[in-house]
Amino acid sequence: MKKTNIFLYILLMVLLTAFFLYVSERIMLHEEALSKEEVVKTDCHDRELINEQLYFARQTAITEAVSIISPTVVSVNVWRTQVIRRNPFHDDWILEFFGVPRTREVQSIGSGVLFTDDGFILTNAHVVEEASQIKIVMYNGVEYDALLIGIDSLHDIAVIKIECEDLPHAKLGTSSDLIIGEWSIAVGNPYGFLMKDSKPSVSVGVISASNRNFIDRQNQKIFRGMIQTDAAINPGNSGGPLVNIYGEVIGINSFLLTDSGGSVGVGFAIPIDRVKKIADELITYGRIRDTYYGFKIQEITPFIVSYLNLDSSDGVVVSTIDQNGPAQDAGLRRGDIITMINEINVRDSSDVEIGISDTAPGDTLSIRILRDGSELEVTLTTGEYIGF
Repeated sequence: MKKTNIFLYILLMVLLTAFFLYVSERIMLHEEALSKEEVVKTDCHDRELINEQLYFARQTAITEAVSIISPTVVSVNVWRTQVIRRNPFHDDWILEFFGVPRTREVQSIGSGVLFTDDGFILTNAHVVEEASQIKIVMYNGVEYDALLIGIDSLHDIAVIKIECEDLPHAKLGTSSDLIIGEWSIAVGNPYGFLMKDSKPSVSVGVISASNRNFIDRQNQKIFRGMIQTDAAINPGNSGGPLVNIYGEVIGINSFLLTDSGGSVGVGFAIPIDRVKKIADELITYGRIRDTYYGFKIQEITPFIVSYLNLDSSDGVVVSTIDQNGPAQDAGLRRGDIITMINEINVRDSSDVEIGISDTAPGDTLSIRILRDGSELEVTLTTGEYIGF
């Protein structure tokens, strides 16, 4: 073989080897790139999966309840005409002399909850009392003028209405089966006009107690069977719903006990079973009808204890029976000692007020009495007081 041919052969072999190595290296680099891409895709998929799992882990019964109730909670903006004192050194003292008052418009805010799809809203009586104008701000920021349908100042419940259809509305649950220690969620719009935010805020706690009874004589209100919760009921939350973990309304937030003005974990809501009854009365009649019982009472004094030879001063004495009234029809007599009304133990006249506070015309009262040393029970069917 000629030297030239050998040289060409060797050169060809070297070129083929180099080409083969080059191709092999490119293939390996490509495979590595594909592998890295697969790893990146796998990592991204895993991260998305983890994030999705974490998101669902954050969803609880409470967050679900909040998402259900939030669209039904509204801000209740109220304007009141307030008479102000005049400056005697100002020219307008002449108007005051002639009886022309000087007034100003004062704005306040509370909360409410839609409970029908045609615009009926529950709130507190103290939120809308003496209002000259009521404006509702919805969850989405839409505003409506509201009409006061009826008000029950004694129980601190009012019904207002906006003119709109197909609205989101809350499901009214029951307050008869509450469990002490179960979750409770207070929803409302505290300081909404300051924050300029129509979306409600949420505070979470538990049912601390139930069936708490109060008489606020200063403000002339009776609170019977109240729900106590440590969920913060802040200024502006009044009238908003207290809900359970199903997003059902179990009460209407009313007030808190505090020395500082802020929440200290002792808040109270009006049980929804009572609210429903009051709301039906207000929508049907536009007011709370006066209930007629047909008897009057007096406290048991030490003299009465001695005169009637009683064991204690607990209870009240029936002092007057109206002729042909509900009490007479029930068999109640003058001198009977009332010891219980509808499962409310009667120690004094305040307990009687609490015992009859939920009744409307046509309701029945189960009254336990002492008569001549014997314990009896009578059933009284209430009437409607129409003036006599």
